[in-house]
Amino acid sequence: MKIACWAIGKTHEKYLEEGIQVYEKRLRHYLSFSLEIIPDVKISGSVSSLQLKEKEGALILSKLKPEDYLILLDERGKQPDSVEFARYMEKRFTQSSKRIIFLIGGAYGFSAEVYARANDKLSLSSMTFSHQMIRLFFCEQLYRAMTILRNEPYHNT
Repeated sequence: MKIACWAIGKTHEKYLEEGIQVYEKRLRHYLSFSLEIIPDVKISGSVSSLQLKEKEGALILSKLKPEDYLILLDERGKQPDSVEFARYMEKRFTQSSKRIIFLIGGAYGFSAEVYARANDKLSLSSMTFSHQMIRLFFCEQLYRAMTILRNEPYHNT
């Protein structure tokens, strides 16, 4: 099974990019993982946040395969702790999906069409973080989940 994290727009801070690379490298020991950056949608003139979400949504939906399991990282999603997230991933691994996509939206979130296509929604916190920081936090939590499932000492409970 392949795990991918898709995110809208580049990471602009070098320290975030370096942290993401650390966890991407660690994750390769456990699973097939990729972080894919979906380029910002280029629209001339001023557009509303709704129009931007719709354009981003259309681009995202065009990249998905029907058999992909899409999980939105969304503030209104279920908010598991790290152990619950590990169990959630363990359950997903036993399902028949070939690819699990975790999606981090742009600054305005997701279009209605993306919400309709999503199989699930998870939240990493009730606090608000930049969509660039969430990339690092997600990679760390996915790595933590893998170490929990293998009973490795990274997660100290």
